[in-house]
Amino acid sequence: MTEKNAIIEAGWNFDNSYARLPKSFFSNLNPEPVRSPTLIILNNPLATSLGLNNKALQSYNGVAVFAGSRIPEGALPIAQAYAGHQFGYFTMLGDGRALLIGEQITPLGERFDIQLKGSGKTPYSRQGDGLATLGPMLREYIISEAMHALGIPTTRSLAVVTTGESITRESDLPGAILTRVAASHLRVGTFQYVSKWGTVEELKTLADYTLERHFQDFDAVENRYLFLLKEVIKRQAALIAKWQLVGFIHGVMNTDNMTISGETIDYGPCAFMDAYDPKTVFSSIDIHGRYAYGNQPQIAAWNLARFAETLLPLLHVNKSQAIKLAENAISDFNELYHRNWLAGMRAKLGIFNEELQDESLIEGLLSMMNKYGSDYTNTFLSLTFDKLEDTTLFNTTEFAQWYELWQTRLGRQQEPKASSYQFMQNNNPAIIPRNHRVEEALEAAVKQSDYSVMARFLDVLSSPYEHSAKQADYATLPPPSTCPYRTFCGT
Repeated sequence: MTEKNAIIEAGWNFDNSYARLPKSFFSNLNPEPVRSPTLIILNNPLATSLGLNNKALQSYNGVAVFAGSRIPEGALPIAQAYAGHQFGYFTMLGDGRALLIGEQITPLGERFDIQLKGSGKTPYSRQGDGLATLGPMLREYIISEAMHALGIPTTRSLAVVTTGESITRESDLPGAILTRVAASHLRVGTFQYVSKWGTVEELKTLADYTLERHFQDFDAVENRYLFLLKEVIKRQAALIAKWQLVGFIHGVMNTDNMTISGETIDYGPCAFMDAYDPKTVFSSIDIHGRYAYGNQPQIAAWNLARFAETLLPLLHVNKSQAIKLAENAISDFNELYHRNWLAGMRAKLGIFNEELQDESLIEGLLSMMNKYGSDYTNTFLSLTFDKLEDTTLFNTTEFAQWYELWQTRLGRQQEPKASSYQFMQNNNPAIIPRNHRVEEALEAAVKQSDYSVMARFLDVLSSPYEHSAKQADYATLPPPSTCPYRTFCGT
């Protein structure tokens, strides 16, 4: 089989709509060739949904595509330019270690970006080498696929390959490239870049492209750019609520890490909360807690305000009127977020209908969980199966009183309590990617080239609402430690 036929047989079906936008939006660039690529993991179900041939992807030429050593027919690698507020400070950015090789058109006609992360230097790399190491790439694979299984909009991971090269960080580490799949890589930072350094006409081109790609129901609206703003706000309100409901902490909610599509992106110093505490921070670089768990909704609103600022020239010819339209739209975020969060919390407690005192009931439980350092996921899991283990929280008089109020609340519903508990099973995961389990899998992979630990972990993470016996061990908490858990960007 020829090299060309092998690549065609893989099923790549590329279009390059982003590359047809103004040239200032990106840089054409081929990935850097690598020494000896080896496929570490392939996401077979995702590959199939993309219309790809799993067997061909695992061939020599298939792996070469994931390594950036072969460019499939129809691909057009580009590094995208964008800007962003990083910890509140605006700066010029861009794909510093990633290349969009093309947009895969699936058999169903869907369009997905295919991006190689860790593929080498770009014009936006600044002082970086544009490369990535195995641990962070596998970490993104694990967390992104866990998020997908939890029903949270996210970019996904198609494959990870090692490059056969050693990358110097704190020590020498194996180099790797992640193939990331996204609805698009349009970010708030993309609009900030064009707003700052482009023309109004280029901004309009970007906005129109975004509408066509993600929000096609704009034909009947009076102001399509106000519609765009409101739709992005709606998606982010729903997304952040989903994060909060499972205890996910992104860790670096810069504006360049907020997608227009409403997908979670850039799994750097992210982690899932164990003991419930709104002040929880895992990222080693977030020393002031800007992106703490409890701050995520307000940071999202702040980021969206920055997005709204970029659209002002398109919202109305009169700047004052444009600002008023933007402010009114942004003011809706808190209510939209709260509505999503409250509905999700009711589901976690088996509540089907709405009563005014529900929020007080929910906040009462969270307050006790915070006070007694209760595990977020396992507390809801215990309530789901009405198995109150011997924990500090469950042994208090406060909780006993709360439990009675909760049971009374369930009793006021038309649905039987059995239905409530089933509702809870569908909304309280049996398993999350516990931080110590993630580290366990990464250590085995990176230090021992043992990928079986990760494979087993991914298997149980793939069905978080299954509540099977094999998941029970993964719900156990880490042993006590005097050192707080810390995550790093992995650059």
